[in-house]
Amino acid sequence: MTTLTAKNILLVEDDPNLGEVLNAFLEMEGFTVSLARDGEEGYEKFSKSKYNICLLDVMLPKMDGFSLGKMIRKKDKDIPIIFLTAKSLKEDKLKGFDLGGDDYITKPFDEDELIRRINAILKRTASVQDTPELTFKLGKFEYNHVNLTLRIDDNESRITQKEGEVLYMLLQSKNNVVRREDILVKVWGENDYFMGRSLDVFITKLRKHLKPDSQVKIENVHGVGFILSDDN
Repeated sequence: MTTLTAKNILLVEDDPNLGEVLNAFLEMEGFTVSLARDGEEGYEKFSKSKYNICLLDVMLPKMDGFSLGKMIRKKDKDIPIIFLTAKSLKEDKLKGFDLGGDDYITKPFDEDELIRRINAILKRTASVQDTPELTFKLGKFEYNHVNLTLRIDDNESRITQKEGEVLYMLLQSKNNVVRREDILVKVWGENDYFMGRSLDVFITKLRKHLKPDSQVKIENVHGVGFILSDDN
């Protein structure tokens, strides 16, 4: 059994048998599980309690898992989300990542693999809290990695935890290439096609955050990785 400081899981699964099996297995692994049977119940539970991670079935009655994930992400931009589905279509996986999902598991899946993925995500999401205070100058920006804030002039914005982890890696090697696979393994825990598409989405988001300073650029080195520069 793995010991974690993060314990609370929202599980939204309409299959009564699978829901009970997963509930029992997760509780055996030391988690506190809140089980919902449809999308509306899932959102109601999420709105009333605090969770460390959400496991969302995609094919749900009343509100599908993708719609539920989108609503959860609007309410909490940082909470990890894993989508569970019987579909293996590439389009569905990409949609899940584009909505801000952290992982996507196709049924049937091995429970031990699910636990490993949950633990890997929880470990990554806790890493920023354990990071000593670090502040970086980037062009006209000041980035605080603990608070995940970007400040330029009198304007301050907060980026998501995963955006911060990617930016932190780029800042540590500013003006040098950071390889795609290194970012994927460090931030996502593995290097595969779907995680790579998710990384591209986050690079696009970071470019939008940094757009107010035209000197700050994230250059794509095709097939290799990215270079962050500020002409300084």
